[in-house]
Amino acid sequence: MKPNLDGAIWRKSSRSGSEGNCVEVATNLPDLVAVRDTKDRDGGTLMFSPREWAAFIAGVRGGEFDL
Repeated sequence: MKPNLDGAIWRKSSRSGSEGNCVEVATNLPDLVAVRDTKDRDGGTLMFSPREWAAFIAGVRGGEFDL
């Protein structure tokens, strides 16, 4: 069953460049965090639990994904 994303409030990172190479995230949905490609908004959406999203953000802030 596909979640209803009609009420999603999408936002882009303040670090997004003018080229449009970024993603948008909706964190206002109950029990769901949705992520999509800004250039292909109808192309598909990744969905995470709030706990999974928090773990990802903690990893980003902690440098876990730095090259």
